[in-house]
Amino acid sequence: MSMLILSDDELLALLGKGEKAAFTEIYNRYWKTMLSVAANKTGDLDEAEEIVQDIFVSLWKRRSHLKITSSLKNYLSVSVKYKVIKALARQNAHRNIGDQHTYDQSFIDDSTQEYLQFEELQQQLAELVAALPEKCRLVYRLSRDSGYSQKEIAAELGISEKTVEAHLGKAIKSIRNGLNHFLLSFLL
Repeated sequence: MSMLILSDDELLALLGKGEKAAFTEIYNRYWKTMLSVAANKTGDLDEAEEIVQDIFVSLWKRRSHLKITSSLKNYLSVSVKYKVIKALARQNAHRNIGDQHTYDQSFIDDSTQEYLQFEELQQQLAELVAALPEKCRLVYRLSRDSGYSQKEIAAELGISEKTVEAHLGKAIKSIRNGLNHFLLSFLL
């Protein structure tokens, strides 16, 4: 069976059973986008490659007990953003402190802690989305979870593209503010 025609959910089910071809297809679908986002945020291609590699290694290691409550695309996107935040915080701490001992300790394997923090971040995102006004939430989910364009959302809901744009802007602003507040308290 060709993996190219399978949905992300079908690929995740096969991945859970240890199908290497499903993992390869997920990798092929998303690595370039993930690398681009990470490189743009960090400004360092080597760091970006390491971030993406870490995410895929973690995905493979946790394949049998992985529970993704949103779309795979969203899960990977949040994973990249979270890893970038950690990488930038680590770089900043290293620059500010300059203490080699402290820098070395930042490389201790803390994958379980990262996983728990990621789950907490995902839960916070889900709560922020659930708290959006109904129409705003629907537009946001069609855009982010289902991958609809603004034009497709407008046609689906029978509203103008400007209205879709306004709802998305409101949703993103609300979610960004909520996540910024959460991450600030989380990092402190």
